[in-house]
Amino acid sequence: MKRAVFPGSFDPITLGHFDIIERGLGLFDEIIIAIGVNADKKYMFSLEERKRFIEESFKHESKIKVMTYSGLTIDFCKKQEAEFILRGLRNPGDFEFEKAIAHTNRKLSEIETVFLLTSSGKSYISSSIVRDVIRNNGDYTSLVPDTVRI
Repeated sequence: MKRAVFPGSFDPITLGHFDIIERGLGLFDEIIIAIGVNADKKYMFSLEERKRFIEESFKHESKIKVMTYSGLTIDFCKKQEAEFILRGLRNPGDFEFEKAIAHTNRKLSEIETVFLLTSSGKSYISSSIVRDVIRNNGDYTSLVPDTVRI
């Protein structure tokens, strides 16, 4: 079984994330959407809300699991017997950042990172942009799945 972990904070999940997950379904037998917990980070949405947004978005997809974790992503992958980490790339800046992480993960484990380019119509969307729109009472609904509602 080809199992991938798609890690992130998903604060909140965006249509960019959704795009990568949907396209990853054709590559893997199972995708674990892994919500990372970082005690030092201030989140707009609680862990329970973020998990619910994702679970509701993929409730009809049997190849998806939603889990939470803390610590190193590669340690989580090993516990879940996942051979792959799935990551999305929006721009060259993402590539440079993600490349360094992928090289480090590969040095520390046998886990491969698979990169997918975000579809062009969604490549500008980020969780930080969505949070900024929400904070300023803007219409964020075209940037996130229908399950993300405040």
